Amino acid sequence: MRHLLSAADLSADQAIAILDLAEEMAQIQSRPVKKLPALRGRTIVNLFFEDSTRTRSSFELAGKWLSADVINVSAKGSSVSKGESLRDTVQTIDAMGVDALVIRHQASGAPLQTTQWVDAHVVNAGDGTHEHPTQALLDAFTMRRHFRTLGDESFAGRKVAIVGDITHSRVARSNVALLTTLGAEVTLVAPATLQPSGVTSWPVRISHELDAVLTDTDVVMMLRVQKERMAGGYFPTPREYTVGYGLTRDRLARLGDHVVICHPGPMNRGLEISADAADSAASRVLEQVSAGVAVRMSVLYQLLGGDAGTTTGAA
Repeated sequence: MRHLLSAADLSADQAIAILDLAEEMAQIQSRPVKKLPALRGRTIVNLFFEDSTRTRSSFELAGKWLSADVINVSAKGSSVSKGESLRDTVQTIDAMGVDALVIRHQASGAPLQTTQWVDAHVVNAGDGTHEHPTQALLDAFTMRRHFRTLGDESFAGRKVAIVGDITHSRVARSNVALLTTLGAEVTLVAPATLQPSGVTSWPVRISHELDAVLTDTDVVMMLRVQKERMAGGYFPTPREYTVGYGLTRDRLARLGDHVVICHPGPMNRGLEISADAADSAASRVLEQVSAGVAVRMSVLYQLLGGDAGTTTGAA
């Protein structure tokens, strides 16, 4: 695997291989000494042009637990704040001989463009409203563990409802690509104003009624309302959004015993998800965070520890 830029670039076999290896990596988290020598001597740079807690921290832990040298670079503390271009920034870092760049950028397509400028491996840690492939992988990892408790870890025939701000969600796009590749049936639930242009061509079902979907699903994934990306009025008031599309206490009570709740975080408690739902026994939010380290360890090992001649994605 050369780069990981999009969940759509992964075949079912490749995705399962990453998830299987992540299961082995997850065992590291319970050890007193959380170290493997797998990437000793390798250098990874986390280059984040947007703020992040979960993604940046988990990539840093993943690299360090694999014994790689990890350097964190944020736009606010780099020459980017002086006006340096993305091209000059990544080429400068690449010239230092690093092995991998983990990039989060506000512009869709920035990681793909970066691959044209550097020799290092590139991982997309979120680009604009385009994709966030490692988030989709850790979501799938969490769901797969839940399905296993139901007797079959396969995604075939499983129903996943993704609810909320689909328009601005790179997580939704990556999850649609990966989950449908793995065989799940995905339903997008949102008001018409938060359904992206062209969504009718996606391999999903579309609904504007959350209550109707909740009675026939295995996983409910709530998405954060990304108010910072909204320039206009996508819904009348926060209260009306919660009434129509929030996972409230009443809706939580109507979920089946086999249904689990996911959220990529950070959560707007009281808007798209109630505190009762976020902290309930059905919630897998903290398990998603934990899975993030194991999955990113698996991805970094696939990139840097395996056969560099095997290419996955738009290299």
